Amino acid sequence: MKPITLLLAGAAALALVACEQKAPEPPPAELGPDTAEATIPTITPIPEQGDGGVAEFYNLAGPAPAKPGTLIRTEAQPEGTSLAEAGQAMRILYSSTDGLDGKTPVAVSGSLFLPKGEAPADGFPLIAWAHGTVGVADVCAPSNNPRSERDTKYLNHWLQQGYAVVASDYQGLGTPGGHPYLATRPASYSVLDAIRAVQGDPNLKLSKSVVLVGQSQGGGAAFATAGEAVTYAPELDIRGTVATGTPYFTNDTAPAVRDPNAVSGVFAYSLYIMYLAEQADPTFKIADYITEKAKPVIETTRTQCLMAAWNQIEKEGLNQVNTFTKDPTPALVKYYPLMAYSTLKVKGPVFLGTGGKDKDVPPPGQKRLFNDACAAGSVIEHKLYPDLDHSGTVNGSLADSTPFVKKAFAGEPILGNCKTPT
Repeated sequence: MKPITLLLAGAAALALVACEQKAPEPPPAELGPDTAEATIPTITPIPEQGDGGVAEFYNLAGPAPAKPGTLIRTEAQPEGTSLAEAGQAMRILYSSTDGLDGKTPVAVSGSLFLPKGEAPADGFPLIAWAHGTVGVADVCAPSNNPRSERDTKYLNHWLQQGYAVVASDYQGLGTPGGHPYLATRPASYSVLDAIRAVQGDPNLKLSKSVVLVGQSQGGGAAFATAGEAVTYAPELDIRGTVATGTPYFTNDTAPAVRDPNAVSGVFAYSLYIMYLAEQADPTFKIADYITEKAKPVIETTRTQCLMAAWNQIEKEGLNQVNTFTKDPTPALVKYYPLMAYSTLKVKGPVFLGTGGKDKDVPPPGQKRLFNDACAAGSVIEHKLYPDLDHSGTVNGSLADSTPFVKKAFAGEPILGNCKTPT
């Protein structure tokens, strides 16, 4: 078998991707707040896309409300899934818009954490947290699980500052329908409508000011959200964005192609992207590309979460050559624009944190995002942490991101360092 050079494999999975098209323009929204409920489809579970295995809370009986950002219901976070610094923690289910077709109402789940103590007169300032890769199966939804040690420390820090935290699971994680992994518009809509949903309930005592915060997949989601907000949710008072380990997919950057014989758990990212292709194109089937040897790990990606797939890939010695019967790149390339940012000119200043030893999202791609976003007119404060890796940069950047967020909420000027790059 000839070596296969899947563009999104290995350590370059979340880095630089060549694509020949610009990000697709959103189709016109055909379903509005006054659309008759009978015309709105009910989203049914798709087991092939990892649906199932979660509590009834996540399953909406009937169509989602037509108005995006409608809070459908809440319940207390189950024991073991809260945060120590939260005075109150709840699961939320709310309406959003399918980010793939740009019009269909969908239900999305997430969490809301309120800090301890009394809310200020104008409410708790709100952090909108966008999580990193967890998998594509419903059971992987962050609101369905204890947070990782890293994320627990990070989110508790923001609660200690007196900020509430709303954390979307993203479209299709927890709720019926596939999760459009790394697609920027679905993630953006999910984050923006989570903000709308919780701010719309006066009993939650939240202020109108918001800062977006994300890591890895969520770093891309946070940056994309700051761009999509201008047209999708212009009424929201987004003060700034914090993103670490942020992927960047461009139309003129060649990827660093990994040795097709190399074995690494990062290969799971490439497999998750194939689920996105199945959602975007019913004629694309993952099974058409998978060897017998790799079929068990595909089942794991469908039913379990990232680290289970990661560990199985490394244990079984899976790589591009022994996983694929034929190169899926030609079929996948047309979906790469779904993972691109629709604009690099975003709302509010952005803090970009990059680990110098990041192997998941290599630093050159993050530096390219900094340069291109600056050129587009965004205000970017970029910090490089030479000794930190992809995960370590999350908490390792707090000494810089904490004052950035404080300034953003206060409305103080943030000039960034576009003119004096790192």
